[in-house]
Amino acid sequence: MNIDHIQQISAENQLDASRIQAVAGLLEDGATIPFIARYRKETTGSLDEVVIMTIRDRLAQLQELDDRRKTILSSLEKHGHLTDELAEKVKAAQTVAVLEDIYLPYKPKRRTKATIAREKGLEPLAEAIFAQTGTEPSGLAAAYLDPEKGVESLEDALDGARDILAEKINEDENARTRLRSLFQTQGKFICKVATGKEMEGAKYRDYFDWEEPVASAPSHRVLAMRRGEKEDFLNLTIAPPEEDAIAILESIFITGRGPDSEFVKTAVQSSYKRLLFRSMETEIRLSTKEKADAEAIRVFADNLRQLLLSPPLGAKRVMGLDPGFRTGCKLVCLDRQGKLLHHDTIYPHLSEKKTREAGTTLESLCKQFQIEAIAVGNGTAGRETEAFVKNLPFSRDLKVFMVNESGASIYSASETAREEFPDHDVTVRGSVSIGRRLMDPLSELVKIDPKSIGVGQYQHDVDQNRLKQSLDDVVMSCVNGVGVDVNRASVQLLTYVSGLGPRLAKNIVLHRDEHGPFSAKNELAQVPRLGPKAFEQCAGFLRIRDGRNPLDGSAVHPESYHIVDRMAGDLNCTVSDLMKNPDLRKKIDRSRYVTETIGLPTLNDILDELAKPGRDPREEFEEFHFAGGIEKMEDLLPGMKLPGIVTNITAFGAFVDIGVHQDGLVHVSQLSDRFVKDPSTVVKVQQKVHVTVLEVDLSRKRISLSMKTGGKQDAAAPRAERIPERSTQPRQKPEDRQNRRKPEKKLFNNPFADAFGKLK
Repeated sequence: MNIDHIQQISAENQLDASRIQAVAGLLEDGATIPFIARYRKETTGSLDEVVIMTIRDRLAQLQELDDRRKTILSSLEKHGHLTDELAEKVKAAQTVAVLEDIYLPYKPKRRTKATIAREKGLEPLAEAIFAQTGTEPSGLAAAYLDPEKGVESLEDALDGARDILAEKINEDENARTRLRSLFQTQGKFICKVATGKEMEGAKYRDYFDWEEPVASAPSHRVLAMRRGEKEDFLNLTIAPPEEDAIAILESIFITGRGPDSEFVKTAVQSSYKRLLFRSMETEIRLSTKEKADAEAIRVFADNLRQLLLSPPLGAKRVMGLDPGFRTGCKLVCLDRQGKLLHHDTIYPHLSEKKTREAGTTLESLCKQFQIEAIAVGNGTAGRETEAFVKNLPFSRDLKVFMVNESGASIYSASETAREEFPDHDVTVRGSVSIGRRLMDPLSELVKIDPKSIGVGQYQHDVDQNRLKQSLDDVVMSCVNGVGVDVNRASVQLLTYVSGLGPRLAKNIVLHRDEHGPFSAKNELAQVPRLGPKAFEQCAGFLRIRDGRNPLDGSAVHPESYHIVDRMAGDLNCTVSDLMKNPDLRKKIDRSRYVTETIGLPTLNDILDELAKPGRDPREEFEEFHFAGGIEKMEDLLPGMKLPGIVTNITAFGAFVDIGVHQDGLVHVSQLSDRFVKDPSTVVKVQQKVHVTVLEVDLSRKRISLSMKTGGKQDAAAPRAERIPERSTQPRQKPEDRQNRRKPEKKLFNNPFADAFGKLK
């Protein structure tokens, strides 16, 4: 553990160093973030998951900086450049940029123009001119003519001296620092259309002649411009006013007024245009990309958290329907644990006869398997199938729900699905996934790569390692926050439990299958390779319903069971009595149970858990229904007010499903009557909303919506900001594609160039 790193993070975040040190120690010891946040509050001062993640990530960054520092010191020593003064400068550098600036003059280089000039013996000439004593450079250059070395003329000598000076200027630490600041504060993104790409790159047309300050460019536009450049439709440059950059360099390097100073001016211009500009532009490209990545990843992570924590219907007998036209609707019947009981195919959309047969089959199956709810996928034929089901005369009240099936096809073809249903094809697996998503979205969605779920923004453009880390953090946080029934959970769900991972998760399931359900948490010790450390990390997040010890169904950690036993003993009652009787809990004097390791934060958590053991933090499930008679885009008219569900949130607005197989966009300017900077402060994924249709473009499959009270479009909003970059088009069955025109992927003709990225 590096104490300097602890102190630096403490200063940066205004946190007590002891708390950061405690987090660092726990992380080094293998503790997970959910475990630290939930069960080590006394040690960390009750730091939450977000702060702990920040500390973890900053520790990693500082360690990378230290590793680079060691590499540079080693290189300087190896090549004989290291002095005490230089070593101190390297050790004092606080950022990679400053560190690289210090190292640049000594960094081993490939042969450059300056290197060649030095080999010709022209460095003394360059130094003499740089002294700027008022001497004529050509007069100084005469002494350096040497045909054998390739210096055959005064022009050769002066060109070589200029190359040496340009490199010297480029490597000056002060010059680079000031130019870096200029690029950051005064730099602009400058976009032009690539030659001959006007037609082919029409989706980027608002960027064909576009300028925007680096300091204020939003992340989604930065990523959009970069994507347009990557696809060879745009030429992108990042630059401040050239005259300002040259002026800064001249103020640093021009010290006289004579002809030699004029020569140095030409070296300054050469250095900027040939070396410094490219170097600074590259740095700013990287820094703005990192910033844009961080924002895009944050949006993705927030959306994913909201989706994973969507309210579950709960343990119900569910029928899952994967709709289709010509190929029929694949249906499955599931028991209350999500086990597949039956599968079939019905054809309600081919003919009247087939419709009647489909209705008879569906009614019979619902009665046979005592179905309590029906989940209909929202892909091709989703609304038509929903209407068909709702019109059936069931013998008892059955709830019908539309379920977002994004990623279901990914799951159905995955190794996970093949292992779970080796004897069934992808259509059955997809239907099961739809049904289970209604019962418990979290348990089912963890089986799918988060990038395939459909709530991301630019996920293919951002740093993939950072994205994976962030999304894994979100999934782990959600899984552990909700808790996991160890006797029902899949391998995939158990994998995200604190301290487990794929191998131990699989061992738990294998042990459960061989020996039956666990009746107590201490039985987990019998699972192969699940040792004391893993048990410590996972035990609090696992649940055993109706186990021998009532606390095993709660989030109370087994390490604290003795505290609850003492509380019950002091009140002369059982633990079960304590959990059931609020009057008994009111009699507990928490201060009596404070120890050196267990303080009031943990005791408060314990008593809260006793009041609602194993409580699910997710909201209660609410029914939702799309507007009747509105099933396709042709049914929409401007001014219509419709119910909808938020399917995705981006930096520029929110996508809303209104039940017409094409999500519409509520631009950020249309989210509220008040000014909205961040859409996530107004809406969340899976939120039920009411919207007004502003505009419908049937030819391009684009829908503009508003959540304003008056439902009027804000004319002041830039057109480029009013339109989305990628639709969340529902999945289409391969069999249906041959009879239906492939849907366009764009929702609007977005100037931001398809920057939203592939959502499915």
